[in-house]
Parts: sequence; C-alpha cells; structure tokens
Amino acid sequence: MPSSPLLELQRQYELLEMEYDCEKKAFLQQQDSISLDKKINRGTCWYPLTVGRSYYNSLNQYVVEVFRTDHLDTDHRFEFGRPVMFFDADMEHVKIHPLNFPATVNYVDENRMVVILPGPEAMAQLNEAMRLGIQLSFDENVFKLMFASLRAVMTDKNGRLSELRDIFHGMRPAGELTFAPMRFPWLNATQENAVNKVLRAKDVAIVHGPPGTGKTTTLVEAIYETLHRENQVLVCAQSNMAVDWIAEQLTDRGIPVLRLGNPVRVNDKMLSFTYERRFEAHPDYPLLHSMRRAIRQLYETRKKGRTEAVRQKINSLRDRAEELELRIQESLFNEARVIACTLTGAASKLLFRRRFGTLFIDEAAQALEAACWIAIRKANRVVLAGDHCQLPPVITCYEALKGGLGETLMQKIVRNKPGCVSLLKIQYRMHDAIMRFSSDWFYHGELQSASEVRHRSILDFDTPMTWVNTELSDAEEEFVERSFGRVNKAEAELTLQQLEAYLTKIGKQRILDERIDIGIISPYQAQVQYLRRLLKGRSFFTPYKHLISVNTVDGFQGQERDVIIISLVRSNEKGEIGFLNDLRRMNVAITRARMKLIILGNAATLTRHPFYKQLFDYISTLDA
Repeated sequence: MPSSPLLELQRQYELLEMEYDCEKKAFLQQQDSISLDKKINRGTCWYPLTVGRSYYNSLNQYVVEVFRTDHLDTDHRFEFGRPVMFFDADMEHVKIHPLNFPATVNYVDENRMVVILPGPEAMAQLNEAMRLGIQLSFDENVFKLMFASLRAVMTDKNGRLSELRDIFHGMRPAGELTFAPMRFPWLNATQENAVNKVLRAKDVAIVHGPPGTGKTTTLVEAIYETLHRENQVLVCAQSNMAVDWIAEQLTDRGIPVLRLGNPVRVNDKMLSFTYERRFEAHPDYPLLHSMRRAIRQLYETRKKGRTEAVRQKINSLRDRAEELELRIQESLFNEARVIACTLTGAASKLLFRRRFGTLFIDEAAQALEAACWIAIRKANRVVLAGDHCQLPPVITCYEALKGGLGETLMQKIVRNKPGCVSLLKIQYRMHDAIMRFSSDWFYHGELQSASEVRHRSILDFDTPMTWVNTELSDAEEEFVERSFGRVNKAEAELTLQQLEAYLTKIGKQRILDERIDIGIISPYQAQVQYLRRLLKGRSFFTPYKHLISVNTVDGFQGQERDVIIISLVRSNEKGEIGFLNDLRRMNVAITRARMKLIILGNAATLTRHPFYKQLFDYISTLDA
C-alpha cells in the first residue's frame, strides 16, 4: 500500500496512462478491422445517413441535423459530448474514407442526431459525400481532463484541494459539525441518519445505498436541506443518464436546476432545464441572435471588400454580443440553485472560476477516481452517493485493473474513513426472499425489507426465485468475439419458453391491465442481441412488446421490473465463467426483480464458484 497520498495519486496516474494506451490501441484496431455492419450492430456507427438542416444554435455553435435511415431498432451509444467522425463509404471496396474535421454530438434521440461542426465550411464536405455515415471517435478529451485533474491534486500545496487529498488518502481526520439531529418523519431511520451525516460533514460524507433502499430520495433530501444553508450546489454523476435522473427528481421537488449538456431521454420535461434551452428562452436572446447574425453578414461583406469601417463595426458588435451573452449566462446561473452535469462536464468553460460549497456525486462507485477529482476541484466539501457492491467503473486494460485502477474514490474513503459512511438499510423494491441472498452476501445481512414489499408476488403461493438448470438441455456456449462476448442459443430458446410459460400462468388480460413489466438480462451483449431477434419473431410476445425489455446488466443499472429473467450463458466442462466472476454485476442483475426472478444457467459449470453454488443452494431451499 502506498505510504502517502501523493504516492497513491502518482500510482493512479500511471495506471490511467496504461488504461489510456490500451483503450486507444483497442479502439484504433477495431476501427481498422471491424466491418461497417458490425459497427452498426454494436451501436457505434450510423449508416447510411441523410442530412437535414444546418444552422447556428443558441450557443452560437454551427450544427447539422442527420438522420439514420436503416437499422432503426438497433441500440446506439451516441450521446451528448461524444466526439464523432463523419465518413464517406466506398461500398465497392467496403472501405470508409474519413472526412477531415472534428465533430461532437450535441443532441441525439433514437434516429436523429444534431452534431456540432467546426463551421459552415465542413458542410461542403458533407454535401459532397456520396454515401455518408457517422461513427464514434476515441474520446481524447476525457483522458486529458482526468490527467489534468490528477496533476492539479498532486501539485496543490496549501489549498483546499490538498486538504481533501490528505483526508481522503491520508491520516488527516474528516471534520464534523455538532448539532442536534434534525427530524424527517417522511424518511426511515437510516435515511434520516444519512441526511444528518451529510449536513454535519465539513469535508466528506458517503451515502451507501444498496438496491431499492431509496438512495435518490435520501440524496434529494440532503441536497434540499443543504440549500437552506448554501445558495447553490454542484450535482454530478459519471453518466448523462444518472445526471438526468437526479436532475429530474430535484426538479419534481421544486428545486431550480440548470442542466449543463443535453439529456439522454429527450423530451420537453428533460430539455426544459437544460442550459441551451434556458439560454434560448431568455428575454435578451432575440437581441443577441440578431447581433450574431449581423456579425456573420458583416464577415461576408468583409470577404468581398476589406474596409476599415466594416472591421470596426464587427469589433464593436462582437464586444456588445459578448457582453450580452455573459449577462444572459450570469442571469441563468443566478436563478439556479443546483448546477447539474457529468463529472467531465464540470470542466465546462461555463463553470470557469465558479466554486461551490458542496459537490454531490451520484453513482460515485461507477466513476474512476481521476474523473471525480475533475469536479472536486470546484468544491469545498464532497458528498458521494452510490453502492460499491454494484457496477464498477469500466476498465479495458487488465494490468491497470489488476494494479487497482478500478478501486474508486468512494471505496477508498469507505475503507479509510468508515465514520463518514451511512448505510441505508430498508429496501422498498423486492420480495424479501430475493433481497435476502443479496443482503447476506454483499451487505453482511444488514438489509431489511419494508413491510409493504416483504411478501409481494404476482401469483398466489409463487416461489419468488427459480433456477432453471440447463445442464441436460444441450445448451452450449459459443464465443463470438472479445468485446461482444458469448452466445448460448439453446439457452436463449429456453429463456423465452420459460417466460412464455410464466406469462401464460398470469394471463394476458391481467398483464395488460396491471402493466406487469418484464426484464430479460444477460451479461453478454451477443446473447442480448440474439434474444432480441428471437423475441421479435415470436407472435406470442407481440401484445407485451411495450412491457418487455432486453438488455445487459449495465443497461439495467438503476432500473427495476416486476419479473426478471436472467440468461447466464456459460456452459463448459472446465467450469470457466469469465465475465461472471464479477459478482457486483450479478448483484445488480438479481436485485432488479420486484416479485419474480428466474435464472437460467448450467449448474455444473457455474456452481464450481462459491457464489453461484450458494445462490443455487439458496434457491433450491425456496423451491423445496
């Protein structure tokens, strides 16, 4: 173990360099070696594209609308802020020719994307392309921001950053205020304790929220109460989706939120509190818009004949436009009580020189430590919320993972400063039997089920958890490729058979009337795609299409369903389970179910691992 905070952070820096090299190399290799069809199926590419209108948006960025016209049902990985590359496809030689300009996603929904271009000159290349497509680029900027944040933390001498560094990683104690506990009758005792711990913390507090324990409810309450003491707070999360969720909950509570960046779920409610939409709605915006348009027209005039008078007019208008833009920006920030963005979004120039009394980081257990420091640089104290027994950060480089890059800042503070941690212990999601296994294995048996969910079920005398052993069904795994994982076609067929049988027991009318929802989960993307294809071809499931979702474990993070069915895929004589060794992912998978959990897996393969052996034995006792 490193002997000082500086050595620990230096080690983090070196591991992050390894991860950067590994990710970039893998990305470039895939771009060169993977076919266009595979990129499309993986959701990293749209092809073919049609081009819509191009214009200057409210933030004076030149943007273009593009639409995909094929593979409309394929999930994609495009989201706000991701760098992208346009290309022209040569179908005769099955090659792509990159268009030589940078571009960034500004807004995306299912089949429409708005992309920021360097300027109107890039449109000429788009218009000349014969077979236009777009694909994700390697995100250099995220790594640059993380490296810069680690350097800043290591080099800070006597500032607040160095104090927090020494508290998080060293022997320096975390400070705490003393006052009588506040009462929140609408919260349970552990949630109330967590809010009080947040309010007392001078430096850091952690809200540890296992599945279904109301972590978001607790966090919203803590933010609400903090705003009685501070004028404004910064709220961040690793992903845009997590930022959307907490921002929506805060808005529903009546707290004015300013969301930097665009949401994943694109609707009027989510867009209404974004910076871009608010900027556009400001009373002074029409004047700014007309000034910007006049500046662009003057530039065109200047190109035709360079006169001193035109140059002076441009400069004068530009100064007035910048002044007005800053006034609008200040007005929007002054109205907001919460500024919400991703961790990397905290480096936005909009937040330049802004500081916050408190930073709240949601889903902190999914974020690399270096990413957390990007936002921490802007705050005096930090509240982390999440669950380090659920999904970890995604690490590509095995050596970096082995070296400890995957251990998050939240985990380190939980270990070094246990007095700062509040564990939420009452869960409101699952039947008690589903919760009990997770509680015993991951949370030292400390979780309890709220009375209203303890015995919840769909059918009378139903067994809440079932393991369907595929050992004797000729269900064999097949390797597809490294990043896509494995597929088990026979097990996929069995999965849908099991689901059909269970839905038949419930009855069609009841499912539709009560909107009983179902999630089908597999750890492997290849199995997810195969299950989706099978599902689409089965007429039995057509009436329930809007109630059934199929996704990976990561895709179901933060969600829940009445019925969850899990296809574990692995089936081999050696007992190799690969990806399934990450038990935190299994914790997420099994705790998505409210009332019924069905697991399909080869017991002979899986039960060589003590976790799956104990899970199999536990479920067997429920069936007895």
